[in-house]
Amino acid sequence: MFSILIPTLNNLSYLKICIDSLKKNSFFNHQILVHINVGLDDTKKFLDFHNIEYTYSQENLGLCKAVNIISKKSKYDYIVYSHDDFYFCPNWDKNIFDEIKNIGHKKFYLSSTQINTFGLPSLNCGLKHDIFDEKKLLMNFNKENFVNLQGSTWAPHIVHKEFWNKVNGFSEEFFPGAGSDPDFNLKLWNEGIRIFKMVGNSKVYHFESKTLRDQKNYKYFEAHDVGRKSSKIFLKKWGITIKFFRKYYLRANSIYKTELTNPKKDLKFLLELLVCKLKFFYLKIIN
Repeated sequence: MFSILIPTLNNLSYLKICIDSLKKNSFFNHQILVHINVGLDDTKKFLDFHNIEYTYSQENLGLCKAVNIISKKSKYDYIVYSHDDFYFCPNWDKNIFDEIKNIGHKKFYLSSTQINTFGLPSLNCGLKHDIFDEKKLLMNFNKENFVNLQGSTWAPHIVHKEFWNKVNGFSEEFFPGAGSDPDFNLKLWNEGIRIFKMVGNSKVYHFESKTLRDQKNYKYFEAHDVGRKSSKIFLKKWGITIKFFRKYYLRANSIYKTELTNPKKDLKFLLELLVCKLKFFYLKIIN
């Protein structure tokens, strides 16, 4: 049904949880594909034992290049991009596929709902693999209802393979990965896709961004620097900020009602666009 692409970096404890959840909680039988960055732990042995396809690099290629490499092995029409620190709740895939059937064509970008960041005690099941309360999650994940939201750029997301190939997957200049989601969305927008939807009843638990970083050496200021770098790359590439794109094009985090249309170019839009252009020209000058 789906080809699920998972990049990983010495993160076997979480990867095991992720793959286990895919195997026991998916309604359909999917192709799981992993790219191993560095691989100093026993990830290779684990994947070999479970007959899971993977590619490998000695160095950390970053999220974008890793996913692009492993995507070449995809055999199904629908490509899912996943972090290795997700737990997929029961029927996550059936609910997504029902949405695809209702849409009736290939021009969509759908994502599941990440359920650990909503501040609900019933869904606080631990943010580390060794204290993860799977039983609590399975008892409670369906008791909370989430609305469908507009303009999601959060993984796990699914697109048709035709459009993945049309836009050449993720843009590898966004190393190690920050900024690649909105960039991917904008490339899809330019291909005429107007359905960007977070599906409320497709639920995935997230252990908070442990996918492609060395936890022992990762500091807050590094995350801040990566975020600033990716924002500059996006601005220089597209002439607008990520915030502007999400606000005026994707209408991010508003309730989903119908597919998107081109933004209304009112005074507020034009003023904020002018600010984007000033920032863009400033970057061009200083570089």
